[in-house]
Amino acid sequence: MNAQTLRLGSRRSPMAMAQSRRVADMITERTGRPVEIVGVTTPGDVSWARLHRIGGNGVFVGALREALLGGAVDLAVHSLKDLPTGPAAGIVLAAVPPRDDPRDALVARNGAKLADLPPGATVGTGSPRRAAQVLLLRGDLRCVPIRGNAGTRLGMVTSGRLDAVVLARAGLARIGRADAVTEVFEPDEMLPAPGQGALAVECRADEPGLATVLDALTCPAGLAAVTAERGLLQALGAGCSAPVGAYAVGTRPLLMWAAVFGADGRRVLRTHGAAPLGSSSPLAEALRLGRELAVELLCAGARDLMQVTGSGL
Repeated sequence: MNAQTLRLGSRRSPMAMAQSRRVADMITERTGRPVEIVGVTTPGDVSWARLHRIGGNGVFVGALREALLGGAVDLAVHSLKDLPTGPAAGIVLAAVPPRDDPRDALVARNGAKLADLPPGATVGTGSPRRAAQVLLLRGDLRCVPIRGNAGTRLGMVTSGRLDAVVLARAGLARIGRADAVTEVFEPDEMLPAPGQGALAVECRADEPGLATVLDALTCPAGLAAVTAERGLLQALGAGCSAPVGAYAVGTRPLLMWAAVFGADGRRVLRTHGAAPLGSSSPLAEALRLGRELAVELLCAGARDLMQVTGSGL
């Protein structure tokens, strides 16, 4: 292997490999360095247990970070919404490339939209956040917890096992299946997960030269948005699979909407705010915005709502 080749760690799922290839191509285009993708199997890829029972979305991240710290790979690519909000010893978040569509999407048989589904129809999702918002929109539907990659979930609809599934539109686009989408939910209908649609590139903290190279991939506006969203999640003390939605967009100002949902879709706490991002520390302002909105939600009872939701999963 050429000494200049970078080894990029990726989950082995088709979606993860597609988004890792995208990052690899960006690196090669900007630096001329070849990139080899190294597939890593994570516990979340081999277990069919519900995510909150095996450690939340962080189970997808741990194995990649171990490969990174062990020297098996030089960098790793994650779906940013899977990243735990706390720091990881020996690892830095080196890049957040331009964000893809953060919205959620419905895939239903016969081109159906959510309003077209009959009462009692089954909608599959592995996300308490999505399930709660589906029930907010249609309390007469039945949400079914599911696992598996996007192809497996789409197959549950085509086989007739489920009437519909809700997935991230960006993920479907990355595997060339945006054509399967029958409805896209705007953020005011279904708030995305913090960081949804964005990718995260990590490398070892003792490789500052590589971190500098990777930083060239970062979209400043997208980084500010996800910093605010993840700041909210961290201040709430919530995990990646918590029933929390957040969406930030814009630069002057940065606008942000956030909510915490009850599992049954009957209770929701919402807030919104803005940050000017006009100082020399836009990321600090974005982080402050996320934390301030979290405080508002906590004062309104978000912690109790999340605990009730968690007990019913």
